[in-house]
Amino acid sequence: MPGSESLTATLQQSTQPGRGTLIINADDWGRNVVTTDRILDCRLHGTLSSASAMVYMEDSERGAELAKQHDVDTGLHLNFTSVFDAPHCSPKLKEHQDRLGRFLLSQRYTRVLFVPMLADSFQYVVSAQLEEYERLYGYAPLRIDGHHHMHLCANVLYGNLLPAGIIARRNLSFLPGEQGLVDHTYRRWLDHVLAKRHRMTDLFFRIPPVKPISRMVEMFGLADRYCVEIETHPAEDEDYEFLMEGGLTRCLGNIEVARGYNLPAAVTGTERGQINEPG
Repeated sequence: MPGSESLTATLQQSTQPGRGTLIINADDWGRNVVTTDRILDCRLHGTLSSASAMVYMEDSERGAELAKQHDVDTGLHLNFTSVFDAPHCSPKLKEHQDRLGRFLLSQRYTRVLFVPMLADSFQYVVSAQLEEYERLYGYAPLRIDGHHHMHLCANVLYGNLLPAGIIARRNLSFLPGEQGLVDHTYRRWLDHVLAKRHRMTDLFFRIPPVKPISRMVEMFGLADRYCVEIETHPAEDEDYEFLMEGGLTRCLGNIEVARGYNLPAAVTGTERGQINEPG
């Protein structure tokens, strides 16, 4: 199967007994009231570690207050592709974000292109979101990921727009047989670039599809020995029901969900550049 050998190499090279961690992170905190409330439901239910917060969105202000009230561990969910709809967002910022969104969504491979004429817009939109997060939450974000994973686009990575040393989300990992060689090689190369400036988890998966259950058991089981992040979107019924109605519990075995987005000290950017990424 494609990826089988690289997954084996990862397990052989990055194993450090006792450092396993399962981080289940919900994306889109603050996007709108329904999304925020569903994420909070899951957090209070004990099935989430943390959330990624959007700024300049409909529910960003309330979301920040709820995070403080309920001790929700948040990072910045960098957004170029969903229109800023907060009332106080300036026309200038909306214009720059709209320009980036139209470019990134125009074709499948635009995110791999570094476009010099958009460099100023990227810098402006990233800086504005970093500043707004700090205004809302009272501190600079300790970690960053991206809406539609656009924090990994070429203009962000090669422009060094993410603060050095911050935790950043790696590319998606795949279990054996789930992804072909070309895409796997490109993702490994991107992670190597990211690892030069940032700390990352060992592995990163998304919850869907929740069937077959064997996939879920295998995925969560890796957290017995590795630092694994699982992405979820409780705004989607499939994810919400899985987290709230016992689906997660049935798949965990003896694995516990981390109470916050905490990377073991052994996980470093340098190490991430040395191991093979699962295909």
